[in-house]
Amino acid sequence: MRFDLTDLRLFLTVVECGSLTGAARTVHLALASVSERIAGMETALGAPLLERNRRGVRPTAAGEALARHARGILGQVEQMRGELRTYASGLKGRIRLLSNTAAMAGFLPPQLCRFLAAQRDLSIDLEERPSVEIVQALVDRRADLGIVADITDLAMLQAHPIANDKLVVVVPHGHRLAGLARVGFDELLAEPMVGMADTALETHLAERAARLGRQLDYRVKLRNTEHVAMYVEAGIGIAILSNALAGTIRRDLAILPLDEAWAVRRLHLCARDFGALTPHAALLARQLLEDRGD
Repeated sequence: MRFDLTDLRLFLTVVECGSLTGAARTVHLALASVSERIAGMETALGAPLLERNRRGVRPTAAGEALARHARGILGQVEQMRGELRTYASGLKGRIRLLSNTAAMAGFLPPQLCRFLAAQRDLSIDLEERPSVEIVQALVDRRADLGIVADITDLAMLQAHPIANDKLVVVVPHGHRLAGLARVGFDELLAEPMVGMADTALETHLAERAARLGRQLDYRVKLRNTEHVAMYVEAGIGIAILSNALAGTIRRDLAILPLDEAWAVRRLHLCARDFGALTPHAALLARQLLEDRGD
């Protein structure tokens, strides 16, 4: 059984399109050529890879396994090409780092500044993503390192705590809660909310509300912190944010500590396998772990 990279890319395209016709159109091949190539893969494997139906095709159990391995193999090939391109452009190493919003706002910027100043031959591809997406990207080998909150399921990764992240409540100054020194979560459940589009935080808060037999009333969910602040200032609702994010708000709003033990989250540095990191990714991981917060 021998599949080349073209076979794997073609098969993934078929799976993603859900039809041979759609895949043929995407890769600019004749439908007969695509069908023949898939049939050849099935013959080599000795098992069907696709189930045909009226709407198109879907992978069999063998096809699902092949798709999973194909994504991993092609991801490694792209990683190899990316690293080799950095050598061609005069760079000696590139690290793919994903971070949640809280770490991007507080912990990470000074750390990366020191690292890049000291490591002149290294570069970092930095992206801000929700914690749940970061975990999946690490599992799929689409990133070297990630920083996520511990309210995310980290069972498939290796993880080390690096910093604390406290949740706070953001309200307009004229709001009934604005004069309090701190506020309990149960006091917020009757309030309309402006949410930050962070799947992990949203799930965490929903679980806490469910324990009290309630649910949060989100009027809108936004991805930009300043937009959240604008809606809060306009009286649309109140918001629960990380303290690091709240510290970036430029509007005149009241920021209250959320008075709950679970409101202190832990940020974790994660990898699929720290022992398998590239030397330059391992160097960044070592600095972040040495300089971790209390």
